[in-house]
Amino acid sequence: MTVTCVIGVQWGDEGKGKIVDLLARGSHFVVRYQGGGNAGHTVVVGREKYVLHLIPSGILHPGVRCVIGNGVVVDPAQFFAEIAELEGRGVRVGAGRLCLSDRAHLVLPYHKQHDQLAEARRSAGKIGTTGRGIGPCYMDKAARIGFRVVDLLNPGRFAAQLATVLAEKNRIATAVYGGEALDGAAVLAEYEGYRERLRPFVTDTATLLQNASEEGKDILLEGAQGTLLDVDFGTYPYVTSSHSDAGGIAAGCGLPARRVDQVIGVVKAYTTRVGSGPFPTELADALGSGLREKGEEYGATTGRARRCGWFDLVACRYSVRLNDVDALAVTKLDVLDELPAIRVATAYELPGGGRTEEFPADVEALEGARPVYHELPGWRRPTGGVRRRVDLPPEARAYLDYLEEALQVPVQIVSVGSEREQTIVEGVRIAGT
Repeated sequence: MTVTCVIGVQWGDEGKGKIVDLLARGSHFVVRYQGGGNAGHTVVVGREKYVLHLIPSGILHPGVRCVIGNGVVVDPAQFFAEIAELEGRGVRVGAGRLCLSDRAHLVLPYHKQHDQLAEARRSAGKIGTTGRGIGPCYMDKAARIGFRVVDLLNPGRFAAQLATVLAEKNRIATAVYGGEALDGAAVLAEYEGYRERLRPFVTDTATLLQNASEEGKDILLEGAQGTLLDVDFGTYPYVTSSHSDAGGIAAGCGLPARRVDQVIGVVKAYTTRVGSGPFPTELADALGSGLREKGEEYGATTGRARRCGWFDLVACRYSVRLNDVDALAVTKLDVLDELPAIRVATAYELPGGGRTEEFPADVEALEGARPVYHELPGWRRPTGGVRRRVDLPPEARAYLDYLEEALQVPVQIVSVGSEREQTIVEGVRIAGT
């Protein structure tokens, strides 16, 4: 029995949803441990496309229990809307299948208001937030004025604390940002309406997972966003507000880090980024547009067009080492099928002079970095129907071999299309098989 973590090692949107869905089929638990409704994990089953934001991707497998850990911030309105959409499509999502940590923090209306007002005020310095209140909710968590799920279950305490916090939030919204004050009675009534609806899902999920691990259950941990958006190790300040690398596991779900048996890093066969921030290999030309259209590179949560570029070994090597990745899952290999040549960034030339193979912390240095490329031949043949690595075109195999050698990590999963069965799996252990 194993504990496996699936982590993105680029700027998010690597295709983690498909990989989690693939690995979840024999797992006992699938766990989200950080982020919030700003995540967008897409899973295609036959002709059905599912986009999951808060609920773990394992929910599409009937025998799997899904857990939203304490490190996730939860908007109750979005939580119930997502449940309703899934159940409307025949996916059972009951309290027995979905557990919500009693320690998870709640996104409130003033978090979303602050997020949107602050982003609008930044003008040229926009971070590219989704406006869903995730960052402000984490801010309040760190400032110790946040509300956990367990706090909502205590009516008197919740009402009293909400009145105090909302008075301060309204002063900030009106005096600093020129926004409108929120109606305290309306906010209280809305969240009191969630109390009994949430209660059946609420669980001490840390104890649940610790017990499951001790009993030898298979547990799959699902990260949101990607390592390069981690609040500490990403391209700060153009990052998310939580630990989107494997370092967030213990803090985000209560499983000790040494319980994790394997870390699977998910990478696209090229690179994308949504929102603002440095992106050394970005292709701001027809080729980049072509990758966007062929790869359907539009945000699952916001619909925003993703910026596209070549594979960045400098960034991925950095992420692989941070997460101690055991195996790689390469997604969207088929998007490169028509290209005559493929480039990979192996180093950066820095604006002040010099060359580096290390990922710089200085965002200005990264913005001015010029990638040094290695070029490989393309294969110019379709790969969508391939189910064994040996049957890939020789040039496609050579590309995967090159990534393995450069990153010193085996490629054990290759996705050649959006559907479940369009996947090559060789080496990685899938629970229950």
